[in-house]
Amino acid sequence: MRDLVAAIPVGQVSTYGDLAAAAGLSSPRIVGWIMRTDTADLPWHRVVPASGRPAAHLAARQLERLRAEGVPVTDDRVALRDCRWEIPTS
Repeated sequence: MRDLVAAIPVGQVSTYGDLAAAAGLSSPRIVGWIMRTDTADLPWHRVVPASGRPAAHLAARQLERLRAEGVPVTDDRVALRDCRWEIPTS
């Protein structure tokens, strides 16, 4: 899971659900729990909900970082169709 988050390229994002599926986890909520407890050295800001709208308590900081990386944001929502990372399958 950590390797997947670390691999998200600059200017792209992944969703909790995409990461859960790629890691073989049963729920995006597990990814959320992992992200809350173990992301100090990871690009946490590149992981967003499937709606593209970050959690209210993170939105300002997360969107600022994403915009700085060139991620398209409209009305405080990430334009997933333009920057969603396709996780490589092995």
